[in-house]
Amino acid sequence: MDTPTTTVTPQPARPYQPFQKQAEEVTLGDWMITILLSAIPIVNIVMLFVWAFGSSTNPSKANWAKATLIWMVIGIALAIIFVVVIGTAIFSGMESSSFE
Repeated sequence: MDTPTTTVTPQPARPYQPFQKQAEEVTLGDWMITILLSAIPIVNIVMLFVWAFGSSTNPSKANWAKATLIWMVIGIALAIIFVVVIGTAIFSGMESSSFE
């Protein structure tokens, strides 16, 4: 009876990967300042772009800033849709009613 034979191919050795330095932890004080600045109108938008796309920003803060910008865009789009829908309903209601 023939038994199936499996051939084991040796796996190539992994190339040397030097130790990658981890980004420094964002401290509590840094987050306090970040949240304070993000609560100020106009300044928040400017700082979010600086943090999101700046080269010297901590990666976790950069990801947070990018996510916040995405949520802002989603919120603005939903607000515009809401205003258009409600405005259309109000104006169509005004046209159909008579004030005689």
